[in-house]
Amino acid sequence: MGAFSRQKFFQELAHGCLLPTAQQGLEQVWQLLVICLLCRLLWMLGLPSFVKHLGTVAGGFYTLYLFFELHMIWVVLLSLLCYLFLFLCRHSTIRGTFLSITVLIYLLLGELHMMDTTNWHKMRGSQMVVAMKAISLAFDLDRGVVTSVPSPIEFMGYIYFVGTVIFGPWISFNSYKEALEGRKLSFSWLLKVSVSWVKSQVCLVISNCVAPYLFPYFIPVYGDKLLRSKKRRKIRGTPAKWLLAYENTMSFHFSNYFVGYLSETTTTLAGAGFTEEKDNLKWDMTVSKPLNIEFPRSMVEVVTSWNLPMSCFLHTYVFKSALKFGTFSAVMVTYTASALLHGLSFHLGAVLISLGFITYIEHVFRKRLAAIFNACVLSKKCQPNCTHKNKKALWVYMINIAFSALAILHLTYLGSVFNSSVDYMEEDEDDITHHTIQKWSELSWTSHWVTFGCWILYRLIL
Repeated sequence: MGAFSRQKFFQELAHGCLLPTAQQGLEQVWQLLVICLLCRLLWMLGLPSFVKHLGTVAGGFYTLYLFFELHMIWVVLLSLLCYLFLFLCRHSTIRGTFLSITVLIYLLLGELHMMDTTNWHKMRGSQMVVAMKAISLAFDLDRGVVTSVPSPIEFMGYIYFVGTVIFGPWISFNSYKEALEGRKLSFSWLLKVSVSWVKSQVCLVISNCVAPYLFPYFIPVYGDKLLRSKKRRKIRGTPAKWLLAYENTMSFHFSNYFVGYLSETTTTLAGAGFTEEKDNLKWDMTVSKPLNIEFPRSMVEVVTSWNLPMSCFLHTYVFKSALKFGTFSAVMVTYTASALLHGLSFHLGAVLISLGFITYIEHVFRKRLAAIFNACVLSKKCQPNCTHKNKKALWVYMINIAFSALAILHLTYLGSVFNSSVDYMEEDEDDITHHTIQKWSELSWTSHWVTFGCWILYRLIL
């Protein structure tokens, strides 16, 4: 939308952005939703397990073709490579580590040589989900969580489970096997699907139609100055740059929430994403926690709440495996693994590696402050029965609020590199690199300097 007066903008908003965005979102995924529902109904028929697996594989293949057409062959090749590795190394006890290396080499070769960058990046999400599923299965086999290598049809059913094959999230092999039993339809299941779908559409609309126009129209902190400017990005002044960075960050955040809630929808609709305690079945899959991100206690809480299933995967299969090398090394290995799974993109890698340093330094700094002041100022909220003497004093709240504000600053700074212009740079990594450095230079490398300052303070009070 061009530069309108505020009144005209709101008049045009519904017809020019809200309705087209919602309509386009439904057009892109309605067939996926139908296939997920058919998969759910198939699982309830009491058919033999291999028939259910075959139906799941067929649905996954068809869905991959809908989204990627013949380029889906690269996802299929990755899954075949993973099963071949698991079968040939079925007597090994370190399959997880070697399969992780194999998968990362495949993904890196795909980025560099196998096909054009644009089409490869379109499949990045599906490739990442397949990789995470195969790696987690290999580690579960090593640890005895899964007793034997699944049959080819079981493995492919898990990998191509239609509820997760496009948008994720990662689920474990045992969760897939439990879902295969086919729980009865219920009101709580339908309610979960409906609520997650509505939330996904709201987040899509906010990402496309609200966040990009947040300060000139919805929160006019500069009055009509931004409306009269033909090129808002040419406005000078540090506050304006930070406001623009916050707009980019908010749009990026809500696009992630959209994918998160959509993945909740597809996974639950297809019959997975529940917990069961005795006879009580809860459809309670949660992928993202937006409130913990937009109003964070710490950056540690942010990275955990960004994608809960992926955080669980990284903690269980990467962090714990690397913990023998020390906490800092384990943290950096975890963020490096996440960066490699996300693909060879400078801005993603730079953000994730920066997050590694930020979260580690924040964690140890606040842990040290909590010990010195005997107060509840840790990165994660203390349990009610914690041993800290100072829990609800005003100065304790002020310290936590200060770190919350600092987390918002970090989020704005790191998220400033994610905007619509990056989508058109995917084929030229030099442009992405220049864009990332330019964005952070405009903000005076604030987040990195603040992190360095926190590290200095931490070292001084040791």
